[in-house]
Amino acid sequence: MTTQPIVAGFHSGELSVQRQAGLEFETARLEGMLAPAQLSRGAEGFLAQREFAAVTARDSDGTLWTSPLLGPAGFLEGFDTTLVVHTRPGAGDPLHELPTAEPAGLIAVEFATRRRLRVNGTVVAAAEGGFLLDVEQAYGNCPSYIQQRRLEIDPEPAPAAVERSDALTDTQRALIRRADTFFLGTIHPTRGADSSHKGGEPGFVRLDGDDVWWPDYAGNNLFNSLGNITTDPEASLLFVDFTTGTTLQLTGTAALEWVAPGTAGEDDATGRRVRFHPTRVVSRTGVPLHASDVVPSPHNPRVTA
Repeated sequence: MTTQPIVAGFHSGELSVQRQAGLEFETARLEGMLAPAQLSRGAEGFLAQREFAAVTARDSDGTLWTSPLLGPAGFLEGFDTTLVVHTRPGAGDPLHELPTAEPAGLIAVEFATRRRLRVNGTVVAAAEGGFLLDVEQAYGNCPSYIQQRRLEIDPEPAPAAVERSDALTDTQRALIRRADTFFLGTIHPTRGADSSHKGGEPGFVRLDGDDVWWPDYAGNNLFNSLGNITTDPEASLLFVDFTTGTTLQLTGTAALEWVAPGTAGEDDATGRRVRFHPTRVVSRTGVPLHASDVVPSPHNPRVTA
């Protein structure tokens, strides 16, 4: 799937969620938070210092995945409307062979300072050493719900072991239940792919049979991810165990659910939750990523029953 250049303003899915959330009169103000289709000097400097990012794109079979990107500072090199990524997802990752002329959404995170930047665009070239992204949208998000960590990237990683399946194992379910962070990938038919960060206390991501669900916490009210899901249910999740270097990638479909405030699991009482049904699962061990002790975000809502 190729995308048209991203135009200013919100698409119909984002506007629909804003209206249902009672924010239709704030649309004009919220549009001002969307940056133009280029990287500012500040964004270029921030990207140049990062060692971790997550990218959402389709694999060669057209399936949507979200994958980790790791490298020393400098592996993300931005110039105006171009982002050079001097690495690619590791061997065995669904996006190891990243197709060109396809939309991709990237989020770079500095956990130590709770900063994040989203960069969306189109992959225009790919090679063994990385890929080139034509930037169509770049903007920062607030620090809420980011757990503070100091990452360490192993320069000599052990070979990764890969496990693929159509359903979650008990071990994978346990990883999800103890997660305080994950990444959500979504896509829109004309606006392209997007990666977002989700965080909370361990237990904020729930399991209901084969489904994964979580409450949507209050944020900047742009509703990029929820707007995409409203338009196209394709979605992907990435969980990272920062202690063991294990990653868990899920692809499937997601739905936005509106519930009454006070409903069980409504940690932040927004009346919104997302339910995700996985159709394929990839687990990788030996990913060269580790972190120090975590400092929870002071904004995390208390997990309710």
